[in-house]
Amino acid sequence: MGSTLLLKFRICFMSPQLTSTARFLCTRDIKPNLGGRQVDRKNSGQTRIANRTIRHGTEDVNTKKSSMLLQTSFPKFGFAAGTAKRTAELMKRKAPAVFEEEEQHEEEQKRMTGKCQPPERPLLPAEWKDLRESLGNQERFDIQMMNTLFRCGSELNIAKSLLTFVAMEKGTLSYELLLRYLTLCVKGGHDDEVFDIYKIMRGSFPSLDTGASSLFIKSFSRTARWREALEILKEIKQVLTPSPRNYGDIIAAAIHHKDATTAWALYDELIEKGLSPHQETWDALFTGVKESEREKEMGAMTESVQHERLLGVLVYMRNNQLYPQQKVANTIKSWFESLNGQKWTAAWSTATPKGACGCCGSELESIQLSAEEYQELKDRVMNDIIQGRDVFNKTTPEELESFKAFVKRKPAFDVVVDGLNVARINPDKTKQSETLLTVVLELERQAPNILVLGRKHMLRPSKSWDRRNMNLIQQKVHCFFTENISEDDPFLLYATLHSGNHCLFVSRDLMRDHKACLPDDVTRRLFFKWQRGHQLVMAGNVAAGRRVKFLSIPRFDTIVQTTGDTWHLPYDDTGDRSTYEVPQLWLCLTKKH
Repeated sequence: MGSTLLLKFRICFMSPQLTSTARFLCTRDIKPNLGGRQVDRKNSGQTRIANRTIRHGTEDVNTKKSSMLLQTSFPKFGFAAGTAKRTAELMKRKAPAVFEEEEQHEEEQKRMTGKCQPPERPLLPAEWKDLRESLGNQERFDIQMMNTLFRCGSELNIAKSLLTFVAMEKGTLSYELLLRYLTLCVKGGHDDEVFDIYKIMRGSFPSLDTGASSLFIKSFSRTARWREALEILKEIKQVLTPSPRNYGDIIAAAIHHKDATTAWALYDELIEKGLSPHQETWDALFTGVKESEREKEMGAMTESVQHERLLGVLVYMRNNQLYPQQKVANTIKSWFESLNGQKWTAAWSTATPKGACGCCGSELESIQLSAEEYQELKDRVMNDIIQGRDVFNKTTPEELESFKAFVKRKPAFDVVVDGLNVARINPDKTKQSETLLTVVLELERQAPNILVLGRKHMLRPSKSWDRRNMNLIQQKVHCFFTENISEDDPFLLYATLHSGNHCLFVSRDLMRDHKACLPDDVTRRLFFKWQRGHQLVMAGNVAAGRRVKFLSIPRFDTIVQTTGDTWHLPYDDTGDRSTYEVPQLWLCLTKKH
């Protein structure tokens, strides 16, 4: 393709993963309480805590099920947006050496990059040749230099002069180099230049890879030639599923050019393929289009239909537990306020600790699962996590059955503790048993039926596991110690779910691997809702002799919700939220009559 491509180039570019029998260890049924209280667990299996009665297998629970545990709680929620980032920063301060090593690595990378500094002006072919020789005639010099120009945001003419040098020396331009140049042009908004590259690549190569196609879609969608992006999208669909970004770029273009029918057809296709729209796509849809008289005459989408479609977007956010970013929330706010004949008022709000909107006072949906939801989740977790195909990679059939029999003999637990996980919150290994005992003593003040799960090595006296501390724990609460190679989490989930919807669990584990074992998105979201309403996480340091604080468990569900005359949308106001965290701010929308 040499001479033809070179000619085209000159025209367009010259301007600048057990087998042993399991034995379990548990505490005796009558356990002395060193604080003076004694609980007889051989009786009817009935005991009281706060305003509820617990019976084995059944429970009468009021909405204050966790209030006593939360009296010493922290104001923040365990899954509040930004918690993970703040924790990482705290760990960075506590263990600076590790992060210093990472920073040194980054600096070394920068120094290596610095050896290939881009020129500050366009170079003549001879000057590019001299520069290449000064850098030791590096292989793939052209690719590395184009990458450098892209990273440094160099002027387009400098990149053009590099292409001129390569074309004159090699007589051709490789696909890879053109792709790098295309990336630079798209990022810089040089859409006219993109049109030229499109013509060259179409004439010189039999097909385009998805990377180039996506870049062309992005650029064409910003121009009057946006409908050509639809043809490129069709080509991608012949090979694989286009990305949400591909769809989003064209949807935004269709909205901009007042073609609501095409925009919504693409949005429906995106959803049908199981893709999740980008924030920019929602923003474009809520920005909306004003149809021309000709479009209305041709049967284009009416305003009332678009209204229902946009409410459907909010329902989609709710069903998929997705949150608009603040920019999108602003656009949604403006859309509601602009609805003709409807008097919607909007305000930025937060939720009260009791679970009400701080602005309009409406009660938000409860974080607690309904009886039907709880039973569905319990069945799914039992089948897919605890009795899943890989469960015996984590335990043995004998050990699992022994644990089930153990749980069946006991009254329903109020709190289940992942002992090893809790102990390891203290980086000082000599204080792990002391840390676990401190947490157990705090919980024992407030809940009568506690189960601590551990591993058998914790019962062997060592620097980490003091015999006296472990004996005290076994006297205070129920304990079950698994084999050392067994995984704790399936036991924790089984005990917690088997005890009933009132039971809480203590662990720093986010359970993401176990949630991923669930078969569908609906069940995974149900698991996350249950987790947020039942997981107790320690707040701050745990020290012997001091009260232990726990992050609050919210009373409300952080999800898009409506009553018809109100909408409440939790939204992202920060880039610090991890995927397992939830926003803390709300958009309150109320309709006046």
